[in-house]
Amino acid sequence: MIKTKITSSLENIFPDEDLNKYPEITHISALRGEKISLQLIYSYIKDDDEIYMRKELAPRLSGGLAEYAKLYDVRYVPVEKPTNSEYDDNYLRTSPGLFPDLLIPLKKGESVYTTANALDSMWIEIFIPEDGIVGEQSLSISLTDLRSGEQTENSVIIEVIDALIPEQKLIFTQWFYTDCLATYYNVPIWSKKHWEIIENFAKKAVELGINMLLTPVFTPPLDTKIGGERPTTQLVGVRKSNDKYHFSWRLLDKWIDMCNRVGIKYIEISHLFTQWGATHAPKVMATVDGEYKQIFGWDTDAHGDEYRIFIRTFLKSLLNHMKKRGDDKRCFFHISDEPHMDQLEDYKNSKSIVEDILSDYIIMDALSDYEFYKMGIVKTPIPSNDHIEPFIENNVQNLWAYYCCGQCVDVSNRLIAMPSWRNRSIGMQMFKYNIVGFLHWGYNFYNSQNSLKEINPYLELSGEKWVPAGDTFSVYPAKDATPHPSLRALVFYEALEDMRAMQLCESLYSHEEVVKAVEDALGFEIAFDKCATKSEQILKMREAVNAMIKAKSH
Repeated sequence: MIKTKITSSLENIFPDEDLNKYPEITHISALRGEKISLQLIYSYIKDDDEIYMRKELAPRLSGGLAEYAKLYDVRYVPVEKPTNSEYDDNYLRTSPGLFPDLLIPLKKGESVYTTANALDSMWIEIFIPEDGIVGEQSLSISLTDLRSGEQTENSVIIEVIDALIPEQKLIFTQWFYTDCLATYYNVPIWSKKHWEIIENFAKKAVELGINMLLTPVFTPPLDTKIGGERPTTQLVGVRKSNDKYHFSWRLLDKWIDMCNRVGIKYIEISHLFTQWGATHAPKVMATVDGEYKQIFGWDTDAHGDEYRIFIRTFLKSLLNHMKKRGDDKRCFFHISDEPHMDQLEDYKNSKSIVEDILSDYIIMDALSDYEFYKMGIVKTPIPSNDHIEPFIENNVQNLWAYYCCGQCVDVSNRLIAMPSWRNRSIGMQMFKYNIVGFLHWGYNFYNSQNSLKEINPYLELSGEKWVPAGDTFSVYPAKDATPHPSLRALVFYEALEDMRAMQLCESLYSHEEVVKAVEDALGFEIAFDKCATKSEQILKMREAVNAMIKAKSH
């Protein structure tokens, strides 16, 4: 016997759980132009006289929104390290095991498989049209056992509210690693095939709400062992002749043209100094007297005359080129990633080398100590969401936020062991506090710690027990050189849509009224260290926002 149920996107389905544990969804609302997700959970209860332990099931969508829906098979992934040593009670599980995360797109007519007495799920992604469909619409999904002919069917009513979800205002970057794509697919860097893969992954990034792309003008000095190096992924050609530097923008132009094709709005120039202190230069390759070689790197004093002359010359030339393209105001800059207080002077000295040239542009960095901002060293700080409170209390304007492996207690994150309602909590938090940008470091980092070696992302979800599983990447590299999304990435996208819906609601009411309505629905006051603890809270919150919009829609 096959048992099925439609549930929300906020439930994380485990193979050893009972289907009855998960609440059923029969009605949900959405705005025009929104992309919403649901899940079909199913199990096969074996009869005593059956000899088969596995069933092949054919899914079929029907109803008014069927043509706008896409199905994924939810796959379980092995998680060796679900948490850090410190964690709270708002986790799915804290022991190693199989967790739902990988989403494999199902082609039309493709089957799914289930085994006796185990629970499985399908992800249903529904693209609500911007025009034409309003009001209550049905969506049904059936499963047919191809051996016995047994069929089940479940339906949900989706109310499409006559209001268009606004364009995303939040600037969102997840660091994009071109070297990881080259090494995983074993293709030469900047080869035709490499560019095809890069564009595939960038296109998916945009679909997931990412609108800023880390751009490797030089090989990014990120997650690299001190003294070590990552494969060269340098877009800018450098030639040195008679102590003069000359630059080629051919590959950078190709990169920006690719960004334009897929819908990337902002260009995030890779860091100008090394991570964790800004004391050295990134790896820079150049042609010197006809020889292509490294001219800067870990052995370079970041504050020495040689690098000072080079980086200032480079930035002036870069900005001149970008102005000619009309793209200079799309550029955002970094000095060094995650500086600490004991590195303040080095960071300050590094920034002083370039800040006059970049005075009309945003320089931003991930950091967690308020002193960097208070002292005027960083005007656009990106604090972690567990260190953001002093920035909020002091009314820092145009505030960004980030999280990574260390944000494991009380705050939102998208770690695999965290429930989806905790992941999605970030949207309402960013809305309440008017966050303008969000950064996460791992879109497709398929390396171990410090990039010492490549890993298999289908087996190593924590970079070889380095960080909690799910921190290093949010898309999986498919065989066809396209990315498979993670469940976590689509849930985070729903958080971005929550934020957009709240911003629409704010335009009809006020910020304070929307926050109050949301907090009333949630049953608690929104703060970065307070996340939802069950799916019903998020669903109720979003329905409250949609109801307010509906009340003023025409």
